[in-house]
Amino acid sequence: MLHHRSHFAMLTLFSLLTALPAVLAFHLLEPELVLPAFSALLFVEAAFAVIVARLLHCPDSADDVTLWDLAGGFTLIGCAAAVLGEPDQAALFLEQGGPRPASRP
Repeated sequence: MLHHRSHFAMLTLFSLLTALPAVLAFHLLEPELVLPAFSALLFVEAAFAVIVARLLHCPDSADDVTLWDLAGGFTLIGCAAAVLGEPDQAALFLEQGGPRPASRP
């Protein structure tokens, strides 16, 4: 039973760490900046998952969902967001890189 709860907790964490940034990016950024920002954020989340997995010396078990799996998932989704975005959108994101102005009609 403990194994099942651990598996559920990792999947819930992955879902939250994927969905929450997507919703925030959608609401805080211009539409053309959402995919590049989401992609960059997922790569950062993947890097953090790898760092934590290395610090905690997490095994790369095929039986459980591990931090290594989360890092791979974040990287895969980040790559997909980067592929779906246009190169000029990424350049615009790097130039602007800020949230939308608060007073928008």
